[in-house]
Amino acid sequence: MAAGRADRTDPVRRAGRPAGPTHPGHPGPAGADVIEVLRAGPLTTVQDLGRPGYAHLGVPRSGALDPAALALANRLVGNPEPAAGLEITLTGCRLRLTRAATVAVTGADAEVRVDRRPGDVGRPLSVPAGAVLRIGPPRAGLRNWLAVDGGIAVAPVLGSRATDTLSGLGPPPVRDGDRLPLGPPTGPPAPVDVTPGPPLPGELRLTLRPGPRHDWFTADALDRLLRTAYTVSPLSDRVGARLVGAPLPRAVAGELPSEGVVLGAVQVPADGQPLIFLADHPTTGGYPVIGVVDDVSGLGQARPGTTVRFHGPQR
Repeated sequence: MAAGRADRTDPVRRAGRPAGPTHPGHPGPAGADVIEVLRAGPLTTVQDLGRPGYAHLGVPRSGALDPAALALANRLVGNPEPAAGLEITLTGCRLRLTRAATVAVTGADAEVRVDRRPGDVGRPLSVPAGAVLRIGPPRAGLRNWLAVDGGIAVAPVLGSRATDTLSGLGPPPVRDGDRLPLGPPTGPPAPVDVTPGPPLPGELRLTLRPGPRHDWFTADALDRLLRTAYTVSPLSDRVGARLVGAPLPRAVAGELPSEGVVLGAVQVPADGQPLIFLADHPTTGGYPVIGVVDDVSGLGQARPGTTVRFHGPQR
């Protein structure tokens, strides 16, 4: 986005700045039931289902990139669906629990071990006090979600424990050596053996509806967006998925005053390459929005290079 305008700062690059001061409850107090973080990986964050209802204050919803995956993990361990867990990106992590607990890992297919005992993604696992829980790198996809019975009890901010990597609200990203407090268990684990997750498609197909500024683009641009393939850029994160492919030419030149944007908005910066806003998106943006994607949860597992195709709503 154009330099010199605060509301046009590149949202993906802005997300790399420090996430703000340590919040109460993270790290956890000595002597409490905690998760000890032995290896956090490049981006592990505390997430719940987010903080909706504050966009008018400039606060996005945030929350898990795949809310259904986190909700499933919570159900498997007997938590309410909105309980806070961990979102783990790309390289896995290694944790130790100071009390016996039931945990569940959902999302990408990955190796899971409790000490030397193998576990499964999508299954409640008993973890003895002091055992080491290892979640390996995804074999495909990008992220896993971990729930622990009782939930992660960091201090809520605006009613949510979610880490917002753009605004810095909520707890900071998890680091090696952190001690994350646990709440008391609230219910028994689900009586299931294993819950398989949906298979990852070879390419991601996204339903696109016209955006508020689709008339700022040429008819050829709209045709390109719906008929050509794009790939996910390495410059993607929780703020937005950048795509690389055929540039989308504008029909209207000039500046656009900043206006509200929503989850799934497809904004087109000056280079013509589309950017799909994800959970930590800003609440306003200064580039035109050509369309809005109905469901962005699949992008939570989209590694760089993943093929993305758009199509219109089914009639």
